[in-house]
Amino acid sequence: MPIPGTPSRADLVDHLVRTRIAGDVATPRENNLSHYRKLANGDRNYWLGLELGDRWTDEQDVLAVMAERCGVNDDPEYRYGQDTIDPDLTVDALERMAGRLRKAAAGKQRVLFATGHPGGLLDVHRATAAALRSAGCEIVVIPDGLTTDEGYVFQFADVAVLEHGATLWHTHSGEPMRAILKGLEGAGRPLPDLVVADHGWAGCAGQLGVDSMGYADCNDPALFLAESEGTVQVTVPMDDHVTSPRFYDPMTAYLLDAAGLTDTDAETDTDAETGTEAKSN
Repeated sequence: MPIPGTPSRADLVDHLVRTRIAGDVATPRENNLSHYRKLANGDRNYWLGLELGDRWTDEQDVLAVMAERCGVNDDPEYRYGQDTIDPDLTVDALERMAGRLRKAAAGKQRVLFATGHPGGLLDVHRATAAALRSAGCEIVVIPDGLTTDEGYVFQFADVAVLEHGATLWHTHSGEPMRAILKGLEGAGRPLPDLVVADHGWAGCAGQLGVDSMGYADCNDPALFLAESEGTVQVTVPMDDHVTSPRFYDPMTAYLLDAAGLTDTDAETDTDAETGTEAKSN
């Protein structure tokens, strides 16, 4: 079962490894290398809404970045078997993400949340959105009637998702985010100050000049390349669809605590005479 409350860094690292969010993850090495190769060969399905040009045409360069920023095995001769995500790199990235969330809260910024992995990450984004709203941020409401070739773009629990056939859809495409940003501009509404997302939702936002942070698996190298180039501010390495979405709860708790976003809806005052604590909204 997930550990209760807000874990220490050491406890979170242990939890990430035990639940295979990091450490020895389910994604096999051959799948990782196949995706790195396809990205390097110019397959835009693996660019996640980014424009990588001809900067990443050598798959060994992609592997080097993934070893540095995600923790996969850096040996190009290791072709088959288990691959890894370094849990310390995961927590380091969560702490960088927390710093940007703290900035958003301090500035009461407009923040947009989106996911292409609703089966795993929807509640991570929902909880983060709720914490930022309590801190005074505006959670961006997307325009109605947005569509892409894959389906309808709408919001569920404050998180933009793709719907197809009455089902929340897994997508790597950047087109849903492009539709949202164009829809906001068309309605005369300001763009977000920050996007927190994953997959092409995060990549497209960063490519279009919006501050963007995202979660990414070890077989999705584009966001890590984008972070190395400064197009995306933070990319958190992790398995983005483990056996239970509840396994992400301690990670979310750690993120929000590091960002100073816990108990933001109340201030605690101590009564000097009685020693009791009273919360006032």
